[in-house]
Amino acid sequence: MTIQFNCPNCDSVIGFDDKYGGKHAQCTTCGQRFIIPSKSYEKAKKVEPLKEKSEPIPGFYRAVFVDSCKLFTKTSPENAGALTFIVIVVCFKFFVSRMNYSFTIQGRSLAMDFYFPFGWILRAASWGILFWYYTEIIYSTAFDQEELPEITLGGFHGLLWKTVKSLYTIFIILLVVGLPYLVTALILWKTQVKWPALLYTFMFVGLFLSPMAILTAATGKDLTLMRPDYFLVTIFRAFIPYTVTVLLLGVAGLLQAQTSQYTGQSLMVAFGYLLLNLAVQLALMVAMRSIGLFHRHYSCHLPW
Repeated sequence: MTIQFNCPNCDSVIGFDDKYGGKHAQCTTCGQRFIIPSKSYEKAKKVEPLKEKSEPIPGFYRAVFVDSCKLFTKTSPENAGALTFIVIVVCFKFFVSRMNYSFTIQGRSLAMDFYFPFGWILRAASWGILFWYYTEIIYSTAFDQEELPEITLGGFHGLLWKTVKSLYTIFIILLVVGLPYLVTALILWKTQVKWPALLYTFMFVGLFLSPMAILTAATGKDLTLMRPDYFLVTIFRAFIPYTVTVLLLGVAGLLQAQTSQYTGQSLMVAFGYLLLNLAVQLALMVAMRSIGLFHRHYSCHLPW
């Protein structure tokens, strides 16, 4: 469905697909930037042009460690809706992971067993939609929004598209940051040489570059910008604050490694694991916000 509205500056009639509701856009007639409304003929909110930043903006650490708490204390409908959405997706992921099925087709002389990982597919889809929302958090935070972004799924087809696109983006990110590790592992395997220290080094490098890759995918909106030289230039210019984002993402990853999905445990054990899964999402939200804040405060160092 198309959303039609008037430019808040020159009054020209503009149309966008409803899946772009809440996104930033620009009038092709006068160049005014605005936020696309969610319904036709609603008033579009003007967006002031971003000032050219020649130096970093101070206050990064306070924004990360103090202001991030406001994400969970604000009582606005947007924040409440976003947190409820995350809880629903996490609960769904928690309970469907065990829904893997196998069946046997009996023939005259042999039987064939088939395994259908339905639960794993749903779990991957859940991570896809969570990652989509995390990139929305990064994008909105990078451009000075202090509340959690509004949930706009666009119906079943919109949800499906966001999930597939997010999983594809995750694949590209893992491929880019993990390529040195994969190439080295393949060479060592072919040559029968055992250098575990080298493999661990490339694994660490890949993990260290992950926040920069996620930031590029979320705000650059162009996967071709995932170039090692772009990554390294920005990291070297703001090494300490970037390391903070790496550590926050690493803490969330370590917490995730301790989680378990529902596999028929007792009620108390299952409830404890569910709470741990929810705690991981809170840690991930802070980590993703820190990535957006890194863009906001140090965008002067970004080559793109």
